[in-house]
Amino acid sequence: MPSIDTLADRLSSYLAADQVNLVRRAYFYAEQAHDGQRRRSGEAYVTHPLAVANILADMHMDHQSLMAAMLHDVIEDTGIAKEALTAQFGETVSELVDGVSKLTQMNFETKAEAQAENFQKMAMAMARDIRVILVKLADRLHNMRTLEVLSGEKRRRIAKETLEIYAPIANRLGMHSMRVEFEDLGFKAMHPMRSERIRTAVKRARGNRKEIVAKIEESITAYLQREGLQGEVIGREKHLYSIYQKMRGKRRAFNEIMDVYAFRIIVDKVDTCYRALGVVHNLYKPLPGRFKDYIAIPKANGYQSLHTTLFGMHGVPIEIQIRTREMEEMANNGIAAHWLYKSDGDDAPKGNHARARQWVKGVLEMQQRAGNSLEFIESVKIDLFPDEVYVFTPKGRIMELPKGSTAVDFAYAVHTDVGNSCIACRINRRLAPLSQALESGSTVEIVTAPGARPNPAWLNFVVTGKARTHIRHALKLQRRSESINLGERLLNKTLTGFDSHLEKIAPERVQAVLGEYRLEVIEDLLEDIGLGNRMAYVVARRLLAETGDAAPSPDGPLAIRGTEGLVLSYAKCCTPIPGDPIVGYLSAGKGMVVHLDSCKNIADIRHNPEKCIQLNWAKDVAGEFNVELRVELEHQRGLIALLASSVNAADGNIEKIGMDERDGRISVVQLVVSVHDRVHLARVIKKLRALNGVIRITRMRA
Repeated sequence: MPSIDTLADRLSSYLAADQVNLVRRAYFYAEQAHDGQRRRSGEAYVTHPLAVANILADMHMDHQSLMAAMLHDVIEDTGIAKEALTAQFGETVSELVDGVSKLTQMNFETKAEAQAENFQKMAMAMARDIRVILVKLADRLHNMRTLEVLSGEKRRRIAKETLEIYAPIANRLGMHSMRVEFEDLGFKAMHPMRSERIRTAVKRARGNRKEIVAKIEESITAYLQREGLQGEVIGREKHLYSIYQKMRGKRRAFNEIMDVYAFRIIVDKVDTCYRALGVVHNLYKPLPGRFKDYIAIPKANGYQSLHTTLFGMHGVPIEIQIRTREMEEMANNGIAAHWLYKSDGDDAPKGNHARARQWVKGVLEMQQRAGNSLEFIESVKIDLFPDEVYVFTPKGRIMELPKGSTAVDFAYAVHTDVGNSCIACRINRRLAPLSQALESGSTVEIVTAPGARPNPAWLNFVVTGKARTHIRHALKLQRRSESINLGERLLNKTLTGFDSHLEKIAPERVQAVLGEYRLEVIEDLLEDIGLGNRMAYVVARRLLAETGDAAPSPDGPLAIRGTEGLVLSYAKCCTPIPGDPIVGYLSAGKGMVVHLDSCKNIADIRHNPEKCIQLNWAKDVAGEFNVELRVELEHQRGLIALLASSVNAADGNIEKIGMDERDGRISVVQLVVSVHDRVHLARVIKKLRALNGVIRITRMRA
């Protein structure tokens, strides 16, 4: 185990002497604070913060990150307050330590909820200072390296969390080396036998491959030198977890994966990358469609490189990555390389660092919009596994989106308001469905309309966490405003029966009732009524309790306009349409469900004023309503086409159609037709009756 002296020696190669002394001071402070504490392995606890600092030193992190690494468990495990750390080491270091410290023990119902809350806190801290996540990742890496002392169940839980959250975060921040180690250690803890078998097979294969790898390396190096290009050629090892993922995901045998030989060519500058590409394409035949230029268009995590696949000697496939030394450092250490390459006094985020900040900003926005921590972590997990597609805005700006993204994801990536008001899209100048998956190189144009709202059906096909979070948020707001609107109408209708109105009730009385129900504003009460959680009749009686009104005087039914939105739905059992006698059933949490007056499903509560309310259709009712018809007719050729053209002739629309034969001569067809009202339905039925061979038409009801 390295000591503080060996760490200080390493740090002096890139940090000033006074900064190295500050790191030493933080170490001795942590040593005192953790005095007497031991790890599960029996070692003194301070060995853990020292190991975390060593991991960060490998990445050439700044002195404040290293001090935070030394002190990261002090607040949580030793009872020393954050203020004490501020006094000793300054605001920046104490903020970093506070960000890394886990949530204090809170009572969560499930492990998932605890994990989600933890991650939420980390996201907030990351937004303040991105170094928080780097210290956190180094902390998790050392814990993964020393995992074997824990029980099997705890090992698997920590490994699962690492594979699901920490490895993807390391990937998102471009930290390839750390991601690979996370994945291999997590794989070993989750599936020890599978990991061991693949490790043994790789070892065996490596021996057989040595000769071919050396030959290919030699020929590429010789060819580069002949062209006067300086480059280092390295045979690249596939790591265990990626082999396992390919075997599972692509259903390939181990030998098929190991048959591909991978090399990396490291050169001095970008221009040489492209010249080296020409050299290897001259040496071996390139595979069509397998060239990727991540230098011109970097990946979302800032990764840059040229990728190509070639047919080598004896038809052996060779994967080659070509990049500069700086790109190699960025690929391995990602955002941490920002501190390594940062010129003195230049704190402006650039490259990877700017991308990471952009991602964290997006994460924070999701956190503010999400309903709860579990919904938030679900969105972030989606966002952490991007296999990118690159699409263009009409002005030629490149947008990076996860694979499978749709035009709606694109719209929300451009701006939240564009997503919320999106109604259609053009992909490569042609109108396309909003649900169509985008492909790299497409130009996407979004058509918006003022007053348009997100459609709940979008949640079935959007891919990005941002789109999902914003759609849910907009639907919640829409549902709330519609619930308040309906609640106000229901309450005023009931109050009218008592010869009163909401505006006539004294504000003090309203406040008193809100106090009884433990609500803050009248909108919350109206929302509860609109959602069916409270009965308008009961609330009206409470509001009028002091006036002495006993029973409501008779009043007309509530008018339904058909534009009430998410809080009003039509029962599928009896499919009411304008013109039918109707009644409203108040369903807790769902709002009002409209049934036919004669529907058997509400027969028991039909006359209960707390559950059902008399309704009628407004004169200006709008919308299309589905009706199920059962048509019995003689079997004939082109039957479905005949029925469809008859419905179409009456301006109706067939939503669904099903058919069965009662015997060889008579067919029974079930039609779901959308109509405007009873008069329109009568026109549709009249057209159907005019067909030859129609025996009977019945409207299906519960």
